[in-house]
Amino acid sequence: MTLDRIDRKLVAALMGDATQPVSRLAERVGLSQTPCWKRIQKLQNAGIIRARVALVDPELVGLGLTVFVGVSAPQQDAGWHEAFAAVVDAIPEVMEAHQLAGSYDYTLRVVVRDMADFDRVRGRITSAIVIRDLTVQFASRRVKSLSVLPIDTCSA
Repeated sequence: MTLDRIDRKLVAALMGDATQPVSRLAERVGLSQTPCWKRIQKLQNAGIIRARVALVDPELVGLGLTVFVGVSAPQQDAGWHEAFAAVVDAIPEVMEAHQLAGSYDYTLRVVVRDMADFDRVRGRITSAIVIRDLTVQFASRRVKSLSVLPIDTCSA
């Protein structure tokens, strides 16, 4: 699906505040309510809008430790990569997993209560699948964390 300027404006507005009523969104993008709602539905059906969520401060809900984990695979075969993806998908504390080209095969962002909680998560990963190397970095301070993508809403 190709996004036109109105679609990009809708996506940007929803990323900023997904609780806005359709009437306000329609006004912001220059449409009436029904066409605006249909565009939102089309964006959802295409998978561009994956979900509408509330952003929560992890520290305020007792999840004060963010850990970045570098993972190196023992071999480069599709079966291992599929199994690894299934393992991390089943662990809710793994917030993000990215396959990389570089020093590691994957990097994970893990959010937990404390060190003991992280040790439990690390144990779940390493007991479920063979890993060649696992490197851990603990975040000392969050400097920037955004959820709004820098979508161009000006060009045609």
